[in-house]
Amino acid sequence: MERDIESELARQLIAGEPAAFDRFVEYFHAKIFHYSWLMCGQREDAEEVAQETLLKVFENCEQLREPQKIRSWVFRIAKNACLMKRRKSIFAPSRELSLDEFMPVKNRNGEQVRIEIADWSLLPEGEAMRSEMRELLEKAIQEVPETYRAVILLRDMEEFSTQETAQILEVSDDVVKTRLHRARLAIRQKLDEYLRGHGVEGEAKQHGTAPAR
Repeated sequence: MERDIESELARQLIAGEPAAFDRFVEYFHAKIFHYSWLMCGQREDAEEVAQETLLKVFENCEQLREPQKIRSWVFRIAKNACLMKRRKSIFAPSRELSLDEFMPVKNRNGEQVRIEIADWSLLPEGEAMRSEMRELLEKAIQEVPETYRAVILLRDMEEFSTQETAQILEVSDDVVKTRLHRARLAIRQKLDEYLRGHGVEGEAKQHGTAPAR
């Protein structure tokens, strides 16, 4: 349904229909801003990226030959704008962390330790907890190196296919799959650390339920 709405918005924009751009902005602005905020890490930068992306869409909409591909086209523009903003921004980090800093530690023999995932089903339910988990997830995504962050945002949050993600990022399908796998592991470890810090493992033992491995 969303893809149908987006395709129709694209057709209206290309046709130059009155108020078409306003409708397009109303629909896409929040999506672009959220993606840009998680990529750039600062709301000021994200807002600039969103505005720049929408302006470029308006200026170049006649180049879009296939309205059904409007979403991937928009996010390709946003991706490039984010890269430029990250390079120039006063908020840019002094260095990008290596993904190895997020992966499981190794023991004294140099062997990688398997991640042990706590039983998430034992977390207390409620809107506050869900909101807290969402904030933690977004924080974990922002901490993952940029090349991996871009993949997990497009695949898991924007729900692009592997092929669409590869086209947006201009890499192969296999590269997308590899980066996505490693990013998910890194983020899962971050979430697991949080859950264990909230005593989930202890609750599991009390209920006679071992954490999932």
